Amino acid sequence: MKPQLIIFAILIVGFISYNLFFQSPDDRTNTVINITFASILFGYISFMAYILLKKMKK
Repeated sequence: MKPQLIIFAILIVGFISYNLFFQSPDDRTNTVINITFASILFGYISFMAYILLKKMKK
């Protein structure tokens, strides 16, 4: 479970650093990038939950 948490932490740091330092000047493009990044984060959360449930079932 530790590698998944490390990857999740890297994704969170990437999301925060993008929003603080690397924002797109176009507001619409920035919104699309934020929505895509948030979708990837929530998808990874669901992946981690699925892996955890599989481990608990065994």
